[in-house]
Amino acid sequence: MAQLIDGKRISKEIKDELKEKTARLKERGISGCLAVIQVGEDPASSVYVRNKKRACEYIGIESLSYELPAETTQAELLQLIETLNSDKKVTGILVQLPVPDQIDENKIIKAISPSKDVDGFHPENVGALVSGLPGFVSCTPAGVIELLKRTGVSITGKNCVVIGRSNIVGKPMAILMLRENATVTIAHSKTKNLKEICKNADILIVAVGKPKMVDASYVKEGAVVIDVGIHRDADNNLCGDVDFDSVFETAQAVTPVPGGVGPMTIAMLMHNCVEALER
Repeated sequence: MAQLIDGKRISKEIKDELKEKTARLKERGISGCLAVIQVGEDPASSVYVRNKKRACEYIGIESLSYELPAETTQAELLQLIETLNSDKKVTGILVQLPVPDQIDENKIIKAISPSKDVDGFHPENVGALVSGLPGFVSCTPAGVIELLKRTGVSITGKNCVVIGRSNIVGKPMAILMLRENATVTIAHSKTKNLKEICKNADILIVAVGKPKMVDASYVKEGAVVIDVGIHRDADNNLCGDVDFDSVFETAQAVTPVPGGVGPMTIAMLMHNCVEALER
């Protein structure tokens, strides 16, 4: 039976550490502000934005909220980003994704100043990650690393399989695991013999975007399984990419959904916001 990796507890630990750090920075006269932009009223996005604002309040960073109508043009959004880039009070800028169809997501990401890109999505920050240079790291993959380390999972020398190759999770996740001296395989929808490849993993990170796709038949005895997915099942309950009940009997440790990777994403966003202040 697996150990439950408690993302809620670990994320609170991190936020408490950041709260102390923010207080010390304020004593030195250093403060800043996170600007959060949401275009349209996607219910899931609204929940994420609300959680981000609460986290800012908890650790002691001011947040500004821009709730724009769904029909906002790309030019209007770019103008707002340019204004925030120039505002010295604003130390972090975040555009909640996805954006409506009339807006090019890549252009929006590139428009945010790399020094304020606390999501870690700007090509300059991605390039820094690949090159091993300082920069903001994408929050979900960074959160997975913290989950592993703070649960006492040794990464060095382990076989790691990442299922998923998105720019936001899969690719940066693989690079971060390489940084931690794991031997990394990236698998995806076109991978042949996926089960056999996953069965070799000491650490299996699942970011495939399909509810409960990975069951015990993908997992070797004693593996650590990290579930990045979040969905609603037929009964409207939250679930991940991993069939939790099936995998729980085989794995050494596993993250639940909810309460696993999700809270860590916000904790690492706060980490990036504090790093922006320190810079």
